[in-house]
Amino acid sequence: MSTLDVGIINVALPSIVKAFDTTFPTAQWAVLAYSLVSSGLVLGATRLGDMWGKKSLYQTGLAVFTFSSFLCGLAPSIEWLIAFRGLQGLGAVFISGLGLAIVTEVFPAAERGRAVGIIGSLVSLGVAFGPSVGGLILSFFGWHTIFLINVPLGIIASILVARVVPPSVLAEGKQKFDPFGAILALVTLGSFGLGMTFGQSQGFNSSTFLLLLSITAFSFVTFLVVESILEFPLVELKLFRNLQMSMGLLSGWLAFIVITGALLITPFFLERVKQYPTAKAGLLLAVSPVLSGLIAPIAGILSDRFGARRISIIGLGLMIGGCLAISTFNVQITEFGYISRYFIYGIGLGLFQAPNNTTVLASAPREHLGIASGLLSLSRTAGGTVGVPLMGAVFGAIIGSVTGGVDAAVASPEAVVVGFQGTFRLAAIILSVAAIASVIRLRSSDRD
Repeated sequence: MSTLDVGIINVALPSIVKAFDTTFPTAQWAVLAYSLVSSGLVLGATRLGDMWGKKSLYQTGLAVFTFSSFLCGLAPSIEWLIAFRGLQGLGAVFISGLGLAIVTEVFPAAERGRAVGIIGSLVSLGVAFGPSVGGLILSFFGWHTIFLINVPLGIIASILVARVVPPSVLAEGKQKFDPFGAILALVTLGSFGLGMTFGQSQGFNSSTFLLLLSITAFSFVTFLVVESILEFPLVELKLFRNLQMSMGLLSGWLAFIVITGALLITPFFLERVKQYPTAKAGLLLAVSPVLSGLIAPIAGILSDRFGARRISIIGLGLMIGGCLAISTFNVQITEFGYISRYFIYGIGLGLFQAPNNTTVLASAPREHLGIASGLLSLSRTAGGTVGVPLMGAVFGAIIGSVTGGVDAAVASPEAVVVGFQGTFRLAAIILSVAAIASVIRLRSSDRD
């Protein structure tokens, strides 16, 4: 539900603009409200999961997500839709933040990789089919249905979770919630997300971007100071002394910078260079997520047998090779050439993601599984927040350098190819840093 919803809303934005007679920047706040709330509150929500029980809060999030989806479908104005999307993001933060923690808590260590792999498969398939499912729904039923379809699904899911998922194990000992840390985390993550958004639209030298970046830096430093002196902090900073966790989170963050950046610039190549229709471009864009989704359960089984760290490093190696292969795209590339190169990248992504998640969660103490799951969720959203503007800026800068400042949207196919190739070479470098972090993590585990 949550991953499908992200892809569907992006497809529906033009229809929403028309339905409410509003502007595209205003309609984009329906996306931003969801992402800012779900990323800004993830640490506070997952900490509460450790304290109060993951299952009960997951059920609460599912109920909020379902009810807010119903409200979104009935929104009378764009302002109400934005507000209801923020409420939907509040529900989603418990779903995405606590799901992996529940799986890790329920399954024994010998089966955990397979279980996390199945979760990764569903996430990838949701990402892959979100745009196409959204397009079909919009074609036949209108924009309201993309939200209303969540209502019966949410009711069914709530019943299944209540009946099948066992009660959570509460952490022993006295625990308190850290409201100051939660507020500082919200300010830090919210201002960072807004800053990157305004940086894309107004420029990264604009006063708005610089102000929000300053707020981000100040609140982050304050957060670290507060968390280091409190008896019951929101995030135990000593968790990051564990190289298994910290290097795993770093690798995941870097990988998601590349994943989201690739999803941003690949459509330019397919539509501007190859002149493919939108439907065909959408099918080709689904190649990598579908492959990742099919491989993820296998990766989980392999990680249970051979070790998650080794499998994730192999996955990163294939992703690096895939990016280098993709960087050879040219005007004459065929559909087979496209699929064969993205085949390598997609297999690598499937082999990396689930084992990396398993490693991070396995390295966390049982009483901090919720916050570890939240940090994983945050690494994904933060990677996307950085990946879109970073890869987009590099893509545009390379095109501008070879055309004398022509915008990517109207540049010649040859210029787009140059920008595309250079950006994917950068992606290979970023993934190489992630691979180094994973090797450090593997050597640390061998010493232990």
